[in-house]
Amino acid sequence: MRPPYCIGLLILFLSSYSTRGQIEHPKASPFTRVEQQIGLTRIKIEYSRPAARGRELFGGIVPYGRIWRVGANESTKFTSDTEIIVLGNRLPPGTYALYAFPEEDGWEVAFHMNTTHWGDGRTAYDPAEDAFRIKVAPRKEEAWQENFQISFDSIHHNGALLLLKWGHTVIPIPLEVDTEQTMRTTIRKSLEGDPTPQTYYEAARYLQEEGLDTEKALDYVQTAIDLGGDTYYFYRVKSLLQARMGLYRQAIASAERSLELADAEGKDEFVRMNRENIIKWKNWEKERKE
Repeated sequence: MRPPYCIGLLILFLSSYSTRGQIEHPKASPFTRVEQQIGLTRIKIEYSRPAARGRELFGGIVPYGRIWRVGANESTKFTSDTEIIVLGNRLPPGTYALYAFPEEDGWEVAFHMNTTHWGDGRTAYDPAEDAFRIKVAPRKEEAWQENFQISFDSIHHNGALLLLKWGHTVIPIPLEVDTEQTMRTTIRKSLEGDPTPQTYYEAARYLQEEGLDTEKALDYVQTAIDLGGDTYYFYRVKSLLQARMGLYRQAIASAERSLELADAEGKDEFVRMNRENIIKWKNWEKERKE
């Protein structure tokens, strides 16, 4: 009978021998990961990128009327850390497999709850496991996309476009996130606690960027100045809020103060932006008087 340690050595030897001859080779469809923050939401997509290599794509190597894994190799994984809305459908936070059902004049895209299928899961795919499907119209672009690509565009605080691109075909999928409600809750809780001048400034800046509650935002930034003293970016936001309210003379005065403070700190970009706004608002004030 072999001693136990001999059996262990034999297993280790055989394991080493079985992998010794294997060669790691580059994948024809390399794996990639794209991550994007939309407002306060983080989205991650993991997929593989097949190349066209002169082949007919949709209606060819990707047949019409059949499930496609939206890439190659493993199923494409879509992960969000908050709830998002996709064409009116609420998608809870989590990880989903993306599948598509291409047709010449319209596509269906499925956010699928079962992420364990290899490839397109053609023999195991169960529509009952879809979180939902959406219908999307493909569009054609003149520029050629050689390797299949998933990207984001038109990004703002409350949404973005998810783009599936291959060849001349683009599938745009609008995504929405409820950043406004999250931020309103965050602002309320922060101001109920022990707010600093920066707290008031950040609240004012968010409302200013989104065009919300202008008078309240002006109160917030003035409180930031009263508590924290003169700061070029405090006055910058104050000037923008005053201009939105049509208070151009006050906006010009705030912009001039912001310019002076920014110049003292060598903040050339803020100097330039303030100068441009001062000229613009002086013209608007002049036109209003005429």
